[in-house]
Amino acid sequence: MLNRSNHIIGKHLISKGGQAGTVADPKIIFKVAIENNAAYIVLAHYHPSGNLKPSESDNKLTRNVVASGAMLGLYVVDHLIFANDYYYSYKDEDLI
Repeated sequence: MLNRSNHIIGKHLISKGGQAGTVADPKIIFKVAIENNAAYIVLAHYHPSGNLKPSESDNKLTRNVVASGAMLGLYVVDHLIFANDYYYSYKDEDLI
């Protein structure tokens, strides 16, 4: 979570899963962000497989959270996927 100056004001674990996957609920993401007076959100998660390519569920979650955030005025700055020593950025790929 970021404030209006793009400073980190907090981080929160939304979901923890196994190697096969996990579910991140947008309602929980926004609840936590609103409770913490966040102005912006950065989504991030880890791919234990080492594959940086976003899954279709990653893409769907990103689209849904970006659209919902725009309606609330709580904007998603980026969605990062980490794998080993590398990362994938939706922002860098012009997908946000």
